Amino acid sequence: MRIRLTVLASAVMALLCTVAVLLVFGVLHGTAERYKIDEITTNAVRLAYQAKRDRLPPVLLDQGVAGVQVIDYRGRIVSVSDTLTGRPRMAAFRPELTTPETSKMLCASPAFPDRCMIIVAFRFHNTGGLWTIYAADDTVPWYVSGPLLGALLGGSLLLVALTALGTYQTVRKALGPVEAITSKLARITATDLSQRVPVPKYHDEIRRLAQTANQTLDRAEAAVERQRRFASDASHDLRSPLTAMRTEIEEALLHSDDADWPATGRALLSSCDRLQALVTDMLQLARLDAGAPPRCEPTDLGGLAARELDRRSRKVEVVRHLTPGVVVVGDRLALARLLNNLLDNGERHAVSRLTVTVRREDGKGMLEVLDDGAGISPDKRELVFQRFTRLDAGRSKDAGGTGLGLSIARQIAQTHGGTLTLEDSDQGARFVLRLPLAPAR
Repeated sequence: MRIRLTVLASAVMALLCTVAVLLVFGVLHGTAERYKIDEITTNAVRLAYQAKRDRLPPVLLDQGVAGVQVIDYRGRIVSVSDTLTGRPRMAAFRPELTTPETSKMLCASPAFPDRCMIIVAFRFHNTGGLWTIYAADDTVPWYVSGPLLGALLGGSLLLVALTALGTYQTVRKALGPVEAITSKLARITATDLSQRVPVPKYHDEIRRLAQTANQTLDRAEAAVERQRRFASDASHDLRSPLTAMRTEIEEALLHSDDADWPATGRALLSSCDRLQALVTDMLQLARLDAGAPPRCEPTDLGGLAARELDRRSRKVEVVRHLTPGVVVVGDRLALARLLNNLLDNGERHAVSRLTVTVRREDGKGMLEVLDDGAGISPDKRELVFQRFTRLDAGRSKDAGGTGLGLSIARQIAQTHGGTLTLEDSDQGARFVLRLPLAPAR
């Protein structure tokens, strides 16, 4: 990028210098041409004074111009510069009656067949009538003069070189932090995400880039750490039912004659159920982590809660407060899974009663599941939403959960633009789901 920007800046400066040089040449060429015409005219006027005093020799020496011819009133050449001796009249044009002199640039004139010349014609009164003096000199070249051309070209080249050097150094300094960030990112691997890219001290776009890169690394490190914990916890939780199943089988095989095979089968089936529930929850989390958008459709939250409660077997008394017409937009199956996870958790910890409430609150649809169990202290409320987290009270009361249900429920709520929180209650745990209401039709 440094080379490309340097070449681009140098090309732009070269173009500007070219335009500037051409403009300078245009202005100076016009000025120099007018100056030369004035100089030629001055020589012609001087010769006219000499002619009036009858002091012109037939051959003029060193007149300061390329050539001079003095034409009398009869059109004869009466005096000529030594460079034009024997040559024909250099021009035939004459000044207008209103002005004593005029000038033209002629190429391949009879007196100068191989050159372009500026010729001034000066008319004056002398013996016998109107005489004309023709004085000629070389035209001004487009570059005006060699020293001027050299100075402008040299200055332009120097300016382009300074621009290239300045651009290269500026871009190198500006992109130095980017190269440092790139180099640091190249050294960061998935096995070590604790490193961070350097943040420049200047508050500019590169600083924001570095901060964004570090924030991305923070999220990546947190995600990898969550995956590591998840893998560790999953392997432990998967090992537990497998170990129980192996123990049951080995015990039955050691005492095959006395084994209670129906009881062994029931124990194995219970472990299989737990293993199946755990694998199902892990697959659900994997789909949620993939970030696939939910299949959204209008869903009556109260109707959904009523249907799910009707099809469940009751382990505790369920009190319903379901307001009809609380419609949200979401994936009906995912929301049903969320509700069942809350109900499963509530039934495991309730003493005798579970209260399910659906209503509108502050422009949102709210679903609340409240049990009459021991509740959870405020400092541990967020812990229950972490994966494979079971509080000691929960473990002692019921070890049937996978430790993933509440984490799945919160992720489903978040993918629907809502929240799932554990809030204050007089008794037990009160889980509150809030979702945006569907737009009114």
